Amino acid sequence: MLTLLLILLPLAAGIITLLSGAQLAKKVALVSGLAVLALAVYVWLQFDPSSGTQFSYRYNWLMNGSILFAGGMDGISLVLVLLTTFLTPLIILSAFNHEYKNSSTFYALILFMESALVGVFTATDAFLFYLFFEAALIPVYFLAAVWGGEHRLKVTLKFFIYTIFGSLFMFVALVYLYFQTPGEHSSAISALYALDLSPQAQGFIFWAFFIAFAIKMPLFPFHTWQPDTYTESPTPATMLLSGIMLKMGVYGLIRLLLPIVPLGMDEWGLLAMVLSVIGIIYGSIIAIQQSDMKRLIAYSSFAHVGLMAAGVFSVSANGLQGALIQMLAHGINVVGLFFIIDIIYLRTKTRYLDQLGGISQSSPKLSIMFMILLLGSVALPLTNGFVGEFLLLSSVFQYDNWIGAVAGLTIILGSVYMLRLFQKAMFGPKSKWAEDFYDLTLNEKAVLLPLVIMVFWIGIFPNTFLKITEPAVNQLLTLVK
Repeated sequence: MLTLLLILLPLAAGIITLLSGAQLAKKVALVSGLAVLALAVYVWLQFDPSSGTQFSYRYNWLMNGSILFAGGMDGISLVLVLLTTFLTPLIILSAFNHEYKNSSTFYALILFMESALVGVFTATDAFLFYLFFEAALIPVYFLAAVWGGEHRLKVTLKFFIYTIFGSLFMFVALVYLYFQTPGEHSSAISALYALDLSPQAQGFIFWAFFIAFAIKMPLFPFHTWQPDTYTESPTPATMLLSGIMLKMGVYGLIRLLLPIVPLGMDEWGLLAMVLSVIGIIYGSIIAIQQSDMKRLIAYSSFAHVGLMAAGVFSVSANGLQGALIQMLAHGINVVGLFFIIDIIYLRTKTRYLDQLGGISQSSPKLSIMFMILLLGSVALPLTNGFVGEFLLLSSVFQYDNWIGAVAGLTIILGSVYMLRLFQKAMFGPKSKWAEDFYDLTLNEKAVLLPLVIMVFWIGIFPNTFLKITEPAVNQLLTLVK
């Protein structure tokens, strides 16, 4: 029942937060987030990677029990649950820098989203996966639409249309798969794995799933909602989108697309790989040209997720392991970078690089933490980004040398846009916008220090997490091959 508790606890806490007063709401939300994290750590300590799916729950739901309310955790699920529960209290704490109108609703929506995200990563029924997949969209939509920037309504409408459009493809595919199961039918994900579909059917299912997950991540050319949404959303919503929500798309590729349609992968995998690599290069080049720091990180996130997807489409142990460890690393780095940009904006009232400079002169602690997170993002050895990027690039090279060579340009391009960001914001003469800049507060240190610790933990001790996911990855690859 621990898995179900991880879903219900933030849901109940969100309801309590919603009913709390403005000053009490943020404290209730933070304590609740920490409680869910403590429970996730307890699950981690009890988890046996070699025992398959654990901590399961199963209840009849619809269609006389052929559609179940069921879930559990294998190693792949667990690392993403740990990421979700680790980042959520930090995102809540980061929001303390702002005074949000109707703050009880604001913090409740974050907890509701945490509940839905844990549901996505632990569902063992395909229709329950779809339910949570869509439920996670609702809180972030309202966070962006109510507390976002000047163009928030236009941007969030575009985001909503994109994601709903993609999800309809997945829903049609799941209904088709449900009726292909024998007997009284079943929507259990394990039952869908056992289907023997024709090559034509697998091609149809491949594209239905691919479009749904490519929009959510996003991948080229389904990405046009992302930069505007990340830029216009309040920073906590941007952190949720980039740090956790895009991982739903990569997780969907691993959990549903690869094992259900291996023949579809054989036919269309190369095209999906090429689109992923185009996204790496395109996103990196656009990031280099950005002056708005928030938009720059948005495009860098787009480039990073392209490499994760390329690793998945390599259909190899290195590719899947690399994608999983990189999801952890990217979530940590991007949340930290967006928070640092928010700190700079609060102090200077600008996010534009041509208006900044000299911040390091009055903020050594911020400068050090900024540089550590930045180096993790560009995959410096002994940081969290190196492990995943090494595994991902090696898997793409094994898939195709030429594609791997192009994907490898991410190392150079990523260094260019990240070091440009740091140089223009932190070095040089102090701009008039940064004259009254001051260093990190205690609250800001409390957010950034755990992220910095994880940069080095994952970089130096990657087996902490790779050994959790290895048995589940190997089992999944036996289904594909």
